[in-house]
Amino acid sequence: MNTREAVAYRIKELCKKAGITPNALAYLAAVPQSTIKSILNGESQNPGIVTIKKLCDGLEIDLKEFFHSDIFVLLDQEIQ
Repeated sequence: MNTREAVAYRIKELCKKAGITPNALAYLAAVPQSTIKSILNGESQNPGIVTIKKLCDGLEIDLKEFFHSDIFVLLDQEIQ
């Protein structure tokens, strides 16, 4: 799994935990639905930290909580 896939997985996981859809998260975070769709479908090459922070705000969590997941610990090294 690469970083982009991990971010998409974590967004889905947090939406499920919060009981909301990605579209609802887009509304709560004031992020275009197309942006979230692009991240979740692996089309976004680099979901920026500002976007991730907005998603965290919409989920009412901080960045530390977003990245506090085994999925990020287990990431493959991307520079080889």
